[in-house]
Amino acid sequence: MQPHDFWQTIHPAGGHADEGPFADAYPARLADGRQLLLPIRAHPDGKHGLASLIVNQASFAVLSALADDLVARLRPYSPDVVVGLPTLGLTLAAAVAERLGHSRYVPCGTSRKFWYLDELSVPMSSVTTHHVKRLYIDPRMLPLLQGRRVALVDDVISSGASIVAGLGLMAAVAVEPVAIGAAMLQTGRWRPALADLSPIWPDRVVGSLTTPLLERTEGGWKRAG
Repeated sequence: MQPHDFWQTIHPAGGHADEGPFADAYPARLADGRQLLLPIRAHPDGKHGLASLIVNQASFAVLSALADDLVARLRPYSPDVVVGLPTLGLTLAAAVAERLGHSRYVPCGTSRKFWYLDELSVPMSSVTTHHVKRLYIDPRMLPLLQGRRVALVDDVISSGASIVAGLGLMAAVAVEPVAIGAAMLQTGRWRPALADLSPIWPDRVVGSLTTPLLERTEGGWKRAG
């Protein structure tokens, strides 16, 4: 596949073998068995790799499929409002909120507007952005969250750093999300980070796709361990 071909097509169930070894793409599965081919990015150690998803480069059809799947997983939590994390989580959060029948969603951001409050912000970093930023919520959005059942949505949960920041920001406004959703759960590295905050959080996480840590072998990429 050419680099621009990834994230464009949902394939029928069973269309691609998911046992490995894999050449340059990992076939992640939705709940109904349909597959999305994800490019494999080699880790700097040269031995391991991760399946990658960039939702704002996905086709509308793929974004719709991911949002539909995630809505089905979040609906049992009966969220009243969706809070989206920047940057790529905002694309998914908007689609999820609309499908849940909401008229709007609450976006967080890393750009400080002059009316924002420092006490309504927390440090934030991620696997793909190594420098530390601050995560903000617009004070004008607080009435939309108070006393509501909140679902916190991001595009990918990998190390857990972005979700930890999001939970910290929600705590700053006295909100405890009922669920955390993502298009992809990338390995299980995020679990300890969330469990360190509280043992309740890992069990409140749902994802449309789950991908493993991969290991390079002579025959191609295989699931590590």
